Amino acid sequence: MATVTPDSACKYLKELALPGLARGFDFEGGPSLDFDALKDQAAVVGSEVVSFAKGVSAEHRQDITDCTLLAQLAANRKITPGSGIFDWYNDYFAVLENLGWVIQSKSFDVYHAQADGLETHEAILKVAAGLLGAGSGALAIVVSTLEAMKSMDADNPWITIFNRESRRAKATRFQIALAQQQDNGALGISMMAFALEADAVTTQVLFFKVRSDALQLEHCSGQVTVDEAVLTGVRDALREKLIGRSKGFIDSIDLG
Repeated sequence: MATVTPDSACKYLKELALPGLARGFDFEGGPSLDFDALKDQAAVVGSEVVSFAKGVSAEHRQDITDCTLLAQLAANRKITPGSGIFDWYNDYFAVLENLGWVIQSKSFDVYHAQADGLETHEAILKVAAGLLGAGSGALAIVVSTLEAMKSMDADNPWITIFNRESRRAKATRFQIALAQQQDNGALGISMMAFALEADAVTTQVLFFKVRSDALQLEHCSGQVTVDEAVLTGVRDALREKLIGRSKGFIDSIDLG
């Protein structure tokens, strides 16, 4: 892939096709999240849960939120009845690459439950531990995020957003991401995408128990670094592209 610059990213954004606005849905305006670089925070962005470690600037938290929403919308537009999670994830990553996200590693796999009564989030954490490292501070943030989500009231707005955007036909698709400043100063993002096929559908897809023979969890995981110069340079064009689209897709998660 050619080197991405702020100019090339802005040109790409201008030409990128997104789904049409849904009739009867109020997309005007957009959420104003109170991002704070001094805190661990998290947000639901469509079908994605994004956690931010202390040290990631408020501006970059908003940038990452906008990028992940844009990538979801663009990938959703290309989905066909025969598309799988790997096809979707490749389209999703392609958008991010054109915005200055550099993929360091990416893998695809299928997780099979080994015991009856496994909760979905336990399977997610097993995958996350392999990507982030068991006992790591990064994994602890993901754990805290999922625990906060589990304790929230079922009528919380983020649940409505997540459930609506994660369901596609008979499958449920969702993403988990963690952004943090790396030791070398680079902005790094650990990303996981999941597709769940089970013999039952529930409104709390992250926290339900299934039989070991009834769950197939496909997942992709990857490590990404972000060109912060491109991210900053494309910020205004990205916000303009999402005008009329971000409301109803983004909400904060209170980590306490």
